[in-house]
Amino acid sequence: MIYLSSFALSDKKVKNPNLYPYSVFQDKDCDPFVFAPITILYGDNGCGKSTLLNIIAQKINAKGYETYAYGQYYIQNYVEECRFDTGEDDTGRNLSIPAGSLYMKSEDVLYEIKKIQQEEALEQGYVYEQVRRKGLRKDVAQEMFRSTNGRSWSTMQILKFAQEKYSNGETAMQMLTDILEPDNLYLLDEPEVSLSPQNQVKLAEEINQCARFLGCQFIIATHSPFMLGTLQAKIYNLESTEVEEAKWYELKNVRYFYEFFDKNRKQRRKNDGFFG
Repeated sequence: MIYLSSFALSDKKVKNPNLYPYSVFQDKDCDPFVFAPITILYGDNGCGKSTLLNIIAQKINAKGYETYAYGQYYIQNYVEECRFDTGEDDTGRNLSIPAGSLYMKSEDVLYEIKKIQQEEALEQGYVYEQVRRKGLRKDVAQEMFRSTNGRSWSTMQILKFAQEKYSNGETAMQMLTDILEPDNLYLLDEPEVSLSPQNQVKLAEEINQCARFLGCQFIIATHSPFMLGTLQAKIYNLESTEVEEAKWYELKNVRYFYEFFDKNRKQRRKNDGFFG
């Protein structure tokens, strides 16, 4: 499913060359982005992929977009100058941007894990005080905490179990897969951070399945070779001055990994032969 079909950046020229976010894209020549069910914004840190993702999130009013204490006036102006088109269903009717559209960064996942840890400590302290000072039974005190805490207790219990059994990276993997719901649009900024290569591939495969069978659309900022090589995605290379589509195996990060391992494999064989 394609809810967001295209996005055009502001073409306004400003006098101040350092004015954010105009400065990020002023030297780039790019036509409107045309999105697929899965689209990747590729590039190293500083190329503008996270800024672009946040601008898109603000423009379509996706949950989770960032605002800034300094410069928000200019950012908002830039966002208003951008344009987007929505996709169509099988009958040709325009689709709406899903109300549950979500923009999520890797640090959001780690922050949620930290909140779960803090809430567990709060519960223990609350129950202790209610039992010791007010004489309540432990199960009653626990129910009082859970009913007033505001967070889904089942979610907290699941994540607590995951943390006890798995590493933070594996818990992050579970959180990421748990947020994916049918018929939704997701803007994900480097979701692979903190994930092992194996879990990066698993997450990419999950995203492929959600896009193919559950009516989801994804726009993902990443430079992970494992995500790039697994996602069935359209890729825009934001590192070049002329922003254009690219094949995953042509990208710098992928080539670097390949050449690094190939070089060391050959060197290791040479050394093995020398010392053998």
